Amino acid sequence: MGRPSGWWRGKSTPAKVETYTRWSFHVFSLLEAASIGLPVFGNLPTARAWAVLLLVSGHSAFCAATASRALDWTRGTRERPRRTLLALAVSTCGVVVLGTLLSGAPWHPADDGAFLVASSLLVGATAFGTGTLALGTRDGRRMTYVVLGASAGTGALALPLGFPAPAALVTAVLVLLTAGFLAFTAAFSVWLLDAVYELDEARETRARLAVAEERLRFGRDLHDVMGRNLAVIALKSELAVQLARRGRPEAVDQMTEVQRIARESQREVREVVRGYRDADLTNELAGAKGVLTAAGIDCSVTGTAAGLPPRIQSALGWVVREATTNVLRHGNAGKCSLSLRAARDRVTLIVENDGVPRDALPDPGPGRGSGLMGLRERLEEVDGVLRAEVSHGTFRLTAEVPLRPPSGTGAGTPVPGRTTRGPEGAPPALPHQVKEVTP
Repeated sequence: MGRPSGWWRGKSTPAKVETYTRWSFHVFSLLEAASIGLPVFGNLPTARAWAVLLLVSGHSAFCAATASRALDWTRGTRERPRRTLLALAVSTCGVVVLGTLLSGAPWHPADDGAFLVASSLLVGATAFGTGTLALGTRDGRRMTYVVLGASAGTGALALPLGFPAPAALVTAVLVLLTAGFLAFTAAFSVWLLDAVYELDEARETRARLAVAEERLRFGRDLHDVMGRNLAVIALKSELAVQLARRGRPEAVDQMTEVQRIARESQREVREVVRGYRDADLTNELAGAKGVLTAAGIDCSVTGTAAGLPPRIQSALGWVVREATTNVLRHGNAGKCSLSLRAARDRVTLIVENDGVPRDALPDPGPGRGSGLMGLRERLEEVDGVLRAEVSHGTFRLTAEVPLRPPSGTGAGTPVPGRTTRGPEGAPPALPHQVKEVTP
């Protein structure tokens, strides 16, 4: 992957749109210098032609710098460049007047070449300057006033510079059309840039809301399971204390009941956590394709999860879920493929996408990529392995799980009297939120 391609692919979608918008206005500045400054060499003496070219080139560079500052203000990274905008307006008037004087149009008699240079300066420099000034305002009414003022001012300025009245009127109309078009382009570009950033923020907000909703659901399930049992435990423990103080043998019976309810609560909590952690592979594959397609990513799914053991489906379902989250939130993928292949002794899941983040690593080590570490821990419960690699601009996540448990007691073989979710006699750790894959 070459450096220019990596620089572009490493940007987020809003950053790409912003870069495109900035360079569009820089190209407008180059067009001004090329369309106005270069033709003067065929219509003016060499000395005056160079003077006009330098004048127009300086104005175009000033327009490019002002456009960049105005876009920074639009993005909220700097204050409004009021002085820069005022300086641009004054310099535009100066360039038009001085360039027209250098063209020789006010000198009588003036030839056709002089009037051609003068008219191109009046129309071009005024239009490009006005279009750049439009970036410095967010009010459509003010943009309209700027364009109308520039058109009227150019028509009024053309008369004392030696333009006949019909030519001055035509010049004013041309400024109205070109400056209006450039001002509309500036307003539309700013609107599009703001819309892209707002959509990106909305997507991030939706992801955070999904996590918060899952937390609330999990908390509600735990409350439903534990609320009644804890209340009963508290009452029976209080009763046992009172009976014990009186020397009544019924206190033992009450504490035995408390012990039974506590064990039952522990079992119910494990069932809730197990249901929370389990993920159906078939549903996850279908959901991943639907979500990625809705996000504008070309997604293909091959293979079927039919016949796979539930524990393997759950582990691979989490790989699909978090890999899909990674594709949506990191990088800018255009294509993504999910392939599930089952052999006689092994099932392989491969997730590939072409949205490689700028800082992607082939295989993050300890301390990097907490999502990958979480997936590895889940796959270790079924003796699976996880590999992540970057190759030719493609990020590939491969999960392999054996269909048959190995001989002896391994991570995928439960030990009698012991859970596979945590230490012996201890409840499993509760997940706080859906993890993110950070390659």
